[in-house]
Amino acid sequence: MNSKHHAVVDSPYGPLTLVATEGVLSGLYMTGQRHRPPEEAFGVRVDAAEEPFPEVARQLTAYFAGELTEFDLPVRLEGTEFQRSVWAQLQRIPYGETWSYGELAGRLGKPNASRAVGLANGKNPVGIIVPCHRVIGASGSMTGYGGGVDRKERLLAFEAGERTLLDN
Repeated sequence: MNSKHHAVVDSPYGPLTLVATEGVLSGLYMTGQRHRPPEEAFGVRVDAAEEPFPEVARQLTAYFAGELTEFDLPVRLEGTEFQRSVWAQLQRIPYGETWSYGELAGRLGKPNASRAVGLANGKNPVGIIVPCHRVIGASGSMTGYGGGVDRKERLLAFEAGERTLLDN
């Protein structure tokens, strides 16, 4: 039986729902996010001071302050084998850089799978920490993002050093 609980923390991008399964971060969802599970799937709501949330919140705060460029948190990513392989590659995209869906597919050894990569990317359960916002269209376009294209643009601009866009 999976023991789940969740907490909500504030961020410059609105409230973030953090979900833990058996004490390990398994979800980070924004309000209005596409593919966001229903609230009842998150388990009991607890205070953000309950483990593992304090360290997650600390690292998110440092990230949003521009002091952290790489998260060091255990995450439990539940999905198909292909989805997990995509999410593992996402964690290799350096801070402030972007890869195209095609480039990500190529790194998986499946150069014709950019559409499948896009679908898996969109179902990433731990946004920001597993940086699906760093994947863009082949032409550099801001294609879909589960948290909304406006948030994707703001996250990428923030990582590129445009700190003022964080407050919008």
